[in-house]
Amino acid sequence: SRVDQQIRPSSVDQFFFRHHEIFSIICCSDSVINIITMDLRNGSTVTEFILVGFEQSSSSTRALLFALFLALYSLAMAMNGLIIFITWTDPRLNSPMYFFLGHLSFLDVCFITTTIPQMLIHLVVKNHIVSFVSCLTQMYLVFCVGVAECILLAFMAYDRYVAICHPLSYAQIMSRQVCVKLVSTAWLFGLINGIFLEYMSFRNPFCRDNHIENFFCEAPIVIALSCGDTRFSLRMIFVDAILVLLSPMVLIVISYARILASILGRASSSGRGKTFSTCASHLTVVLLLYTSAMFSYMNPRSTHGPDKDKPFSLLYTIITPMCNPIIYSFRNKEMLGAMVRALGRISLAQDESV
Repeated sequence: SRVDQQIRPSSVDQFFFRHHEIFSIICCSDSVINIITMDLRNGSTVTEFILVGFEQSSSSTRALLFALFLALYSLAMAMNGLIIFITWTDPRLNSPMYFFLGHLSFLDVCFITTTIPQMLIHLVVKNHIVSFVSCLTQMYLVFCVGVAECILLAFMAYDRYVAICHPLSYAQIMSRQVCVKLVSTAWLFGLINGIFLEYMSFRNPFCRDNHIENFFCEAPIVIALSCGDTRFSLRMIFVDAILVLLSPMVLIVISYARILASILGRASSSGRGKTFSTCASHLTVVLLLYTSAMFSYMNPRSTHGPDKDKPFSLLYTIITPMCNPIIYSFRNKEMLGAMVRALGRISLAQDESV
């Protein structure tokens, strides 16, 4: 019957999708997505999604947006790539702060590469269809990298607290081994948390509308398209956002509260200015990322809409990764000096090759 044809999967699908319900914690994202997909597509009649994005805009507007986002993406990649290069090769930048900054730039590169190239393609082609697996993969990578970056920012605040409030013990507390463990913790938590959020987003079958009112597969919008009761999934993502966003933010607030008390009590005027400049850079990055992410994942869906979601999505997917290197670089004389030396070496190498 017609009903049977709509809801009954083939015998191959029944065998393939119903016997893979155990998730393995592995670092290879492709393997993670393949394992998750086997179970999450069970019962779904939707096999692809359509990213509406800027589809309603005129051709001239899309051309302008393409040029703008391409310029921003290129700038973000170039700036973050330069920071990665100099923090990992310049021996003068061997402190924990630059070690964390290099990894932050690497996370930013991963983050913008997950979403922006696809958006640029969709601005110039009419086909905005993405497969179920592609949407699943993109969402997992966004979760993984985004969560890792939130935790890394908290560790960077702790690093500043130790450097300013306990300068004599700084080298011992923030040793190279400790820094590696902190960065590894951020990555591991992002990988594991991404699996959980992925399951919450795709636990219900999809058998209704497949139009995503955004330029990438964002979790709350995708969940709203699924069948059945979506309240449990949205609540779990809200609870997870509290842990991932608010917990690191509490650590950041506590760290900077103690930093403020310390520098106001003992630092000279010039010392205060330098310390405030360093801390202001980190706080600016935190505010940009956390405010946009909290609006997207901690607000009720009834308050959202395409006109509200897209600006905040653009803020944390491209504006923040682009601003991070600018904020950290132009407010730091050591970074500027390292950039000049790196560009000088690159120019010299090009001249010698010619």
